[in-house]
Amino acid sequence: MQFATVKRLVREASSTLIAANSLSGAISITPEELANIVSLFASSDGWMDKVRLYAERRWYERLYQGPDHDIWVISWLPGQSTGFHDHGASSGAFVVATGILEEQSPGEPACVRYPGKPHAFGPDYTHDVRNVSLAPAISIHAYSPPLSEMNEYELDGSRLVPRERASERTETFDQKWRVQREKPADRTGTLSIDQMLSAARARLRRLSPDEAYDAVAKTEAILVDIRPESQRASEGSIAGAVVIERNVLEWRFDPASSARLPVATDHDLQVILFCSEGYTSSLAAAALQGLGLWRATDMAGGFHAWHATGLPIVPPTKSS
Repeated sequence: MQFATVKRLVREASSTLIAANSLSGAISITPEELANIVSLFASSDGWMDKVRLYAERRWYERLYQGPDHDIWVISWLPGQSTGFHDHGASSGAFVVATGILEEQSPGEPACVRYPGKPHAFGPDYTHDVRNVSLAPAISIHAYSPPLSEMNEYELDGSRLVPRERASERTETFDQKWRVQREKPADRTGTLSIDQMLSAARARLRRLSPDEAYDAVAKTEAILVDIRPESQRASEGSIAGAVVIERNVLEWRFDPASSARLPVATDHDLQVILFCSEGYTSSLAAAALQGLGLWRATDMAGGFHAWHATGLPIVPPTKSS
């Protein structure tokens, strides 16, 4: 089925839905109807040649916009993610066209999304979607009403914390999307440390202390203490954690480095970093993802949160 044909079918289906919904006073498409739309779109051809792959960020483009819904295509290289976000007042649906994606909702286990099976949701739905595989992925998304707002969050343990209040957003989603598309890939600029931290954490599915403890106990995850010796001495430590100070971290975990650890044999290693309070560790985990260690992440709140949770520690060797 050609791209133009599927757009025509979508428009015709949309017109029918608008006419039917107008009789009952409704003006939006249900999540189930959006799921049918993304499935129809994904099964067509002609849109794939529009897809681009960007190493520095996800590529996305709106390929259809009607009065009651729009359709987007997104490409994902390994390690790329959305971070936790909502969709404003819009309902939505997405389907993986090629590859594999992982979806995480707050308080729920991660769910792997395979090609061909759409997932639909209503307004106020919050999730994080990421490519944790070793191959690119492409997904089709539809929203009703057309997407105009996205609010971003950070996961602090099991609690979502807004990155900024919606009232503080000074540009519409369309404006932000247009600026991002028009910005040259090699454009240089300055970022504040808060912006760098937000960008780093958008790539991570951070773990709470309890989740980190379980990951180490039940899997082959490696817990890594990147604090300097002085902090370990004054704060205490975690038994079994591998101590690798921040300044040599990349050399120890890069499988291609002559100074790598014996365990760092491939890029599938799950590394969980922690510092004192969970700030430096986020930047460090993003750096490891940049080396291809796509499962690298950090522990929210760092050693202080671990201690406050009541998990076991090795007492400090000197008073702080």
